[in-house]
Amino acid sequence: MHSVHKSSHEHQPVANDWQKLSPIAIVYFVMKIIRGVFTNIVYLIPALAYSYSNIIAYPYIWLPILLISFTALLLGAFWSFQVYRFRLSDNVLEIRSGLFRKKHVNLPFERIQNVKIEQPLYYRLTGYACLQLDTAGSAKQEAQLVALPLVLAQQLKQQILRVSPESSAPFSAAPTHAKDSYPPFATDEQLINQRCLPDLVLHGITNNRVWILLGGLAPFYDNIVNKINILLMDLGINLNDMFNLQVHSLWQVGIYTLSLTLVIMFLLMLFSVTGAIISYYGYTLSKTENRYIRRSGLFTKHEVSMPLSRLQMLVQQQDWLDILLKRVNLKLEQMNARLKQADHSAANNKIIVPSITLTQSRAIIDDIYPNNQLTNVSFSAISGFFMLRYIGYYLFPLCCLIQSIAIIKHNIALAAIGLVLFALLSTLVFLRWRRWGYAFDENFVYLRKGLLGVDYYCFPAFKVQQCQFKQSIMMKRRHLATVKYVLASGAITIPLMPETIALGLINRCLYHVESSQRSWM
Repeated sequence: MHSVHKSSHEHQPVANDWQKLSPIAIVYFVMKIIRGVFTNIVYLIPALAYSYSNIIAYPYIWLPILLISFTALLLGAFWSFQVYRFRLSDNVLEIRSGLFRKKHVNLPFERIQNVKIEQPLYYRLTGYACLQLDTAGSAKQEAQLVALPLVLAQQLKQQILRVSPESSAPFSAAPTHAKDSYPPFATDEQLINQRCLPDLVLHGITNNRVWILLGGLAPFYDNIVNKINILLMDLGINLNDMFNLQVHSLWQVGIYTLSLTLVIMFLLMLFSVTGAIISYYGYTLSKTENRYIRRSGLFTKHEVSMPLSRLQMLVQQQDWLDILLKRVNLKLEQMNARLKQADHSAANNKIIVPSITLTQSRAIIDDIYPNNQLTNVSFSAISGFFMLRYIGYYLFPLCCLIQSIAIIKHNIALAAIGLVLFALLSTLVFLRWRRWGYAFDENFVYLRKGLLGVDYYCFPAFKVQQCQFKQSIMMKRRHLATVKYVLASGAITIPLMPETIALGLINRCLYHVESSQRSWM
C-alpha cells in the first residue's frame, strides 16, 4: 500500500506498517473541535447572554482568553494529527487515535455496514476526502479515515464493498494524486433520481426547521430587536409609530402587522431554503445490482452507499405543505438510522430523497420492494378508544379544573381560554386518531400515522427482530392491544388494535422470520 501522505512512489510501506495522515488532516481536526464547541454552545448561551455587556465593555480582558483558546485549538488539532495512525492488512482496518483517551479500533471489512465518502470544501480544493465506516449494531460511527487522497478513498471503498466473510484478497492501491477530481458514476450504476434547484427550494419551504435556530437565539432577542430598531430608525422607519393606534387607524396597523409578518416569514423561509440547497445540491440517487448510492452537497460532498439487504424500512413523509404541493420525502431507513442516541454522522448515513412527486416515490418504492402494496393498500383504523383515552381521561378533567377555578375567581376570560384550548386539543386528538392506520399482506407490514401531515411506513415481515404485545386492564376489557415491532432501525408501535388481529399479526411476522431464514442484514 502507498503512504497516503506521499504523492510519489517512494517509501512504499508494506501492508502491516502503521500509516500517518497527510498534514491536511490538521484542518479536519481544527474543524472537528470547532464543531464540537458549537454543538455544545447551547449550554453556554445563558452565561454568554449574562456577560454579554461586560464582554462589550471590556474587550481587552477577553482578548487574551480568546488568544489562549485559539492557541489551544491549534495545539489540540496538531497533536490529534500526530497521534493518529492506521493500517490495513488482511481485509482489516486498524486505527489508533485519541488525544487524552486513547482509542484502538480493529474493524474487519465484513462487519462494515455503511461506507460513506465525505469531501468538505477544504478537502475538495486539495483532492482529499474522509472515509467514514460504521458497523451493524453500532449507534455511533465506528471508524473514520480523515484525510485520504480521493482516489485512494474510492478504491478502499470498493474493496470493502467487495469483501465477503470468505474473501481474503489483500488491499492494493494505484498511485494517487492530490488533484484527482470527484469520481463519476461507476459503469454499472443506474441513475434512479436526481434533484434540481427548484426541487430543493420546495424542500426548504415545506420542511422549515428554522424554529430550532430561533430557540437558540432566545436569550439574545432583546439585543437583536434593539439593533434592528436602530437600523430601521436610521432608514426612517419608526416601528413604535407604525403600530400606535393613536397615530394610525386600526386597518392601517393591521396592514403593517401583516406586512411585517410576511417579511419575517420570508426571511425564515430563506434560511430554510438555503440550508436545503447546501445539504442536497447536486443530489443523485443511483443503484448497482444490490446497492443504493446517494451523492449530494454544495460545500461538503457526501456519498452514502447502502446495501439493499441492510435496508430495514421505507418511510414516505408528507407535511401539510407537502400535501398541498403534492410532494413527499422518501426515507430509506437502515440499521441505527432512527436511534435517538445516534450521533450526527450516523444520522447522515440514511438515504433521503427530498421533495419528489408521488409518481417518483412510487417508482422508487416499487424498484426497492417490487411486491409491495403501499400505494394502494386499504388501511384499517385503530379503535376509537384512542380519543376516549386522551379526551375523556386527560383533557376533559383538566378542562373541568380550569372551569372550576374560573367560576371561583369569577374570571370569564380564563373560562373562555379553557374552552378554546379544550376544543383545539380535542380536534388535534381527533386528527391524530384519524391518521392512524395499519395493514399487512403476505410479505409486508404497513403503517400510516400523522397529525396535519401523514407518514407511511413499509417494512418486510422477516426484518422484525422482536415483537411486543401490550395490554392494559382497560384495553383487555375492550379486547384491544398495542403491538410494538423492534427492527434494526428502531421500534414501530401500532396502538389499540383488536386483540385477535394483534395476535395474528405477531404470529405472521414470527412465522416469516422463522420460515424464510433470511438475514435482517
